[in-house]
Amino acid sequence: MTATPTGSPRELSSAASNARSRVHEYGGRPYFASDGVVVFSEFHDQRLYRCGHPEGLTPAGFRYADGAVGSGTAYLVREDHTRSGEPVNAIVALDLENFRERILFDGSDFVAYPRPAPDGRLAFVAWNHPNMPWDATSLYVGRLTAEGLTELQIIAGDPTSAAESVLEPVWADDGTLYFLSDRGGFWNLYRWRDGATRSVTQVEADLGGPLWTLGLSTYALTSDGRAVVRVCRQAQDSLAMVDLESGAISSLPGAFVSISSVGVLDSRSGFALAASDDRPAALIVFELDSGKYREVRTAGAQVVPPEFISRGVPIEFPTQPGPDGVPRTAHALFHPPHHPGFSGTPATNPPLIVLLHGGPTAHSTAALSPSIQFWTTRGFAVVNVNYGGSSGFGRAYRERLIGLWGIVDLNDAVAAVDYLVATGKVDGARVAIRGGSAGGYTVLAGLAFTRRFAAGINYFGIADLESLSADTHKFESRYLDTLIAPLPEGRDVYCARSPIHHLDTMDAALITFQGDEDQAVPPEQSRRIVAAVRGRGRPVAYIEFQGEQHGFRQAQNIARALEAELYFLGKVFGFEPADRIAPVPIDNLPARPQTSAKR
Repeated sequence: MTATPTGSPRELSSAASNARSRVHEYGGRPYFASDGVVVFSEFHDQRLYRCGHPEGLTPAGFRYADGAVGSGTAYLVREDHTRSGEPVNAIVALDLENFRERILFDGSDFVAYPRPAPDGRLAFVAWNHPNMPWDATSLYVGRLTAEGLTELQIIAGDPTSAAESVLEPVWADDGTLYFLSDRGGFWNLYRWRDGATRSVTQVEADLGGPLWTLGLSTYALTSDGRAVVRVCRQAQDSLAMVDLESGAISSLPGAFVSISSVGVLDSRSGFALAASDDRPAALIVFELDSGKYREVRTAGAQVVPPEFISRGVPIEFPTQPGPDGVPRTAHALFHPPHHPGFSGTPATNPPLIVLLHGGPTAHSTAALSPSIQFWTTRGFAVVNVNYGGSSGFGRAYRERLIGLWGIVDLNDAVAAVDYLVATGKVDGARVAIRGGSAGGYTVLAGLAFTRRFAAGINYFGIADLESLSADTHKFESRYLDTLIAPLPEGRDVYCARSPIHHLDTMDAALITFQGDEDQAVPPEQSRRIVAAVRGRGRPVAYIEFQGEQHGFRQAQNIARALEAELYFLGKVFGFEPADRIAPVPIDNLPARPQTSAKR
């Protein structure tokens, strides 16, 4: 898409195109622009194309993302799938006249952020197994020559340790290189000039985030010695301006709770993707000095009227102490049931949906979620848990999950329920746990290792950790080394924490949803857990969607899955949904009377 200050947004690519990269499977920025020409990664074959031209520019078998242009050359992350074994990731230079490419750097397992400087230097980020980019990365700078990159040096992030995550290099016009580092416990802004590095900001907030998708941009430089930044404090975002010399931060007004893709248009305005707790996410253009903004395009219509919205209330609650025995608290967002035309039964607390985000290095926000409002308008309370290991709370909170995935996240989910039950906000006998991917693993663990939950709603969750380690894609193939333990020496730990090995303790109902093209969590994982629960004689349902990958994108499938959840919980909790829902086949469902209540 493109838009001018005075014109309406219009499409550049054809309706049949799908501009989406599969580098790291999660992709990232799939296009770049040069001299009025936009080049993008086409999803179906992952080749690069020019908008409006049917001929591919690059050979089959390669994937591209995160391009930046300088002096007639595009610098990209390329992932080579033409060989057997692991794909090979590299920084490549693509000549925009003849579209020939050459490898500039392939000396690490992963690369990101190739950024050319005006004076002929190139900065980029690299890291190696078993680290993830939020664990440890290195920032490289080299000089571009006809022979390739010379004078290559690491200016931040020691590759021999896992103590610093460096992200988002950005060159200023004067040759200063800015970047984000969490060496002080939070992702703050630093600069490198004349061979010396110093901090620009020192705030207990994250100015960056975990690099799940390439091209992540959470700050941008202005032409007057400032930067516009996204500031994340306890998983809630805001916009601010930073004076690059003094480090002074001034907040911009705005009722946003989630912000991404921050950029600068000119000396007076910037742009971002922003979401609030009562409106759909939108691409906004805002004034750098006042914060006054306008919406360029929204992510959809306002499908939930404001008077129906249950806003998330931040809660902090006690949870299990750390390994050192020091008491800890965890965080969540609580959405009470809300409907302007109905109220709950007097003296009866509402049922609860416990949400677990994926990642697990990610976090939930208070941004408007129609799926959450689906539940709260039907009499359910929802708690969205930012368990230990979540981003948005600094490095120490993220590192709570090191070696303890399946323990800390589950303990925090149970602690959230116990807190809400103890404070009289929910019915502890009618609690369902819901999550996808890593959150789906916690769902399955919650049913296998606790008796806190009456039902589980599992979206492509991990049932067998060892199989995941063997079957998943390159980007996450060593993720579990940090979250659990290296293999093969840690095999006993994997077995102890894998729900598939503990089905004899799984007594709750389970519904599972899966995409048949999922490469991160292959369908066989879900099929195995469902078959095992079915064999245990527990209520179980399974829906597999054709053409879906790791995270559903087709509207009809998203809607069908959500309605199926409500139908399933109606059968398990004993109520009749007020919605007209197509039946869901449920195995092992015991006969029980339906109540007169509708939800």
